Amino acid sequence: MTGPSRIRPPWRVTPHLPWLLLLLCCAGSALGSGERLFDDQGYRSARYRAPLPVTVEGAQTLDTAALRTLIETRDPVLVDVYAATRQPATDLLDATWLVPEPRLSLPGSTWLPNVGYARLDPSVEHYFREHLARLTGGDPDRPVVIFCVTDCWMSWNAVRRAVALGYTHLYWYPAGTDGWQATGLPLQPVEAEPLHE
Repeated sequence: MTGPSRIRPPWRVTPHLPWLLLLLCCAGSALGSGERLFDDQGYRSARYRAPLPVTVEGAQTLDTAALRTLIETRDPVLVDVYAATRQPATDLLDATWLVPEPRLSLPGSTWLPNVGYARLDPSVEHYFREHLARLTGGDPDRPVVIFCVTDCWMSWNAVRRAVALGYTHLYWYPAGTDGWQATGLPLQPVEAEPLHE
């Protein structure tokens, strides 16, 4: 007959269990606080800098090599949606972007700040729609690449918004300017397109 068996605590069996329990508790408290990551229309509405999914519906996901090939063969419109602080309009000035340091982006890109937030006020929604139409020459079939920086949900949201506007050849470059630069490719200064209210 054998003696009584020793029951070992679970963290002795699985050394990562305490960390897993802590992570689950933190996640539960964050979700329990009522924070919603997505709005009713499916746009990401909180924590815009976080790991991204692999795809976004309505667009083809590109890595850097595929983007370079697309640029060389199809001449796509490149749209940077990195956020910027907005200066409201006054009696003397139109609304403008306050950019404390130069934005470096992919060569040939157009910077349309803040169009990747979940909720857009009418002036920014109009700004996105009008600039996409201008950049594509009014052709919804023109290839459009949307990007930001690594782990930026604004690019994901902006792709979904472009799908809703009827663009049919959309590409998503989730690595953004960080991924482009990490492969040794050059960035160039770009200015945000003016916002008129």
